[in-house]
Amino acid sequence: MAQFDDGKDQSALRTIGEVADALGIKQHVLRYWEQQFPMLQPLKRSGGRRYYRAEDVALVETIDRLVNREGYTIKGANKALAQPGMINDIEHDEPEGGGQAGSAPGPSNPLASDLPEDGGLDAFFGRPAAVEQKIGASPLVEPAEAMAQAADRAAFLADLKALRARLAGALAA
Repeated sequence: MAQFDDGKDQSALRTIGEVADALGIKQHVLRYWEQQFPMLQPLKRSGGRRYYRAEDVALVETIDRLVNREGYTIKGANKALAQPGMINDIEHDEPEGGGQAGSAPGPSNPLASDLPEDGGLDAFFGRPAAVEQKIGASPLVEPAEAMAQAADRAAFLADLKALRARLAGALAA
């Protein structure tokens, strides 16, 4: 969880500026994420001033990890967070033994244990479980079809190389 150096209790409400400074995320990005992630709803007081609870800060950290470090799209991160139990367990997203922030997720990390090893790409692209075959298992294409595809790829690459040579010649002239 984010460490705030303001002397407040860790469970205290935080302004958008405090959260942005602590996590290194711009305020406009936090406002955008509020629009894109319906589960991110900080308290809003008079004048629209936002106050982030500890759960909101943990959710922002998770969104930041998914989008900026693990390469999820906004849509993919939304799908990952929509998995059952993901939002309720976010505040417990610390490694066992009070480990350092940024350390590898351990078995106590519900987010890491609920996601597939590939980072959720199969879930994002909607591939059925039957398609998830290991290399060396029964092939998805027949050998004759694979050879035809390889020949098509070789012809395509030859065409691309010829086009590249023509473009280089045109640019040199």
